[in-house]
This record gives sequence, structure tokens and C-alpha cells, in this order.
Amino acid sequence: MPENTQTAPAANSPTGYGWCAWHQNYARGVRLISAIEQGSGSGQCLFACRSCRDIYDLVPLADQP
Repeated sequence: MPENTQTAPAANSPTGYGWCAWHQNYARGVRLISAIEQGSGSGQCLFACRSCRDIYDLVPLADQP
């Protein structure tokens, strides 16, 4: 029987598929890094994939103190 080489995702680690603002492409496992609010506009949310979070030492907004 073949052995499963994939690791199970962490229990409290939400993931999604979306646009990574750092490498400018779609990716699986993006997390919200920052939410830029504007006084009279819709603002902007920046998401990053796992590899960009590791490379640029980004901490998801939900994990920040």
C-alpha cells in the first residue's frame, strides 16, 4: 500500500485560493496579511501565499498579537 507523503493541514490554519499580492499571481493557501482602510473608499486587503509568507517573513493578520 502506498504511503501518504502529504501532511495534514493544521486545525486552526484557514486556507483559501486567491490572489497573492507579493508574487502577483493566483495561489492556493493565501492568508490575509493586512487590511488597508480608507476614509471614503472600499480600502484594500492584501493576501499572501505560503511561499511568499516564508520568503518575506509575513505574519497573517489573524496570527498577529
